[in-house]
Amino acid sequence: MGAQEQGAQHTEGRWLTVGRSLCFVRNGGDVLLMKRAPHKRIFPNQYNGVGGHIERDEDALTSARREILEETGLHTRNLRLCAVYNIDTGMASGITLFVFLAESDTRETVDSEEGTLEWVPLGEIESRDLVEDVAIILPRILALKPGDPPLYVHVSYDADDQIVLRFGGAD
Repeated sequence: MGAQEQGAQHTEGRWLTVGRSLCFVRNGGDVLLMKRAPHKRIFPNQYNGVGGHIERDEDALTSARREILEETGLHTRNLRLCAVYNIDTGMASGITLFVFLAESDTRETVDSEEGTLEWVPLGEIESRDLVEDVAIILPRILALKPGDPPLYVHVSYDADDQIVLRFGGAD
């Protein structure tokens, strides 16, 4: 099937998404989190994993590797897909977020203009000012065993603009 036959040009009335990757890196009993810089438009001063937009010439896995290296300087191993989010913000377009978990043998990171990197012990994660869904999703992805399928999550917002997460189940 050729590019024109894929139907990508037929977008009227369709919900479109922007692809992003989000990555959490472990080292022993710690997870690398980034406190987003105060000047950032999205989640300023809040803790999250590292990541960003999937570029046109990338797949989600390649994006995750690139974002980890760019934002942390780390070369990781065992990078695996742990969750796929469809984020409906109520606009004409939404976000498809691919959430990854990786391991690092080193803790030496580079400075990032995106924010400040911090190795956080697993027991202290909830004491940070987290992006609101991180406290919900991070324990779930850390509990996944190798070979487990990724989590599927639909995110929307209620009438009070509060986040609503629905987890898809296996048949």
